[in-house]
Amino acid sequence: MKNVHPNISILKQFDPANITANSNIIAKDAVFHYFNPLLPDFQGDYIGIKGFEEFFKKMAVLTRGTFKVNPISISPVGNELVVVHTQNTLVIEDQHINTEVVVVWRIVEGKIKEVWDIPSVYT
Repeated sequence: MKNVHPNISILKQFDPANITANSNIIAKDAVFHYFNPLLPDFQGDYIGIKGFEEFFKKMAVLTRGTFKVNPISISPVGNELVVVHTQNTLVIEDQHINTEVVVVWRIVEGKIKEVWDIPSVYT
């Protein structure tokens, strides 16, 4: 049986629908960086568990609860980084969107410390 990298085990606990349940795996000063020129009101840094909660609540409101993250691959890089490829689906103003996303997670001392969410917006 192959051992699961400890940082992947941490990410498997992450539930964007229930951020408060993630308080034990998100560092108090964690930063969620979001870049998407097609959603300029969402771009920016979201800090701490409240910031993570704000981002995912805004996304739920915008998409009327249709936002879904579908993991394609997950790769640990060293002892700190994890690169996740997802295909996200959502509906905005009756437009069905299916987009590729790369999310880079930095995990320090067993807690999510920093996240870079990079959606493919031009293809």
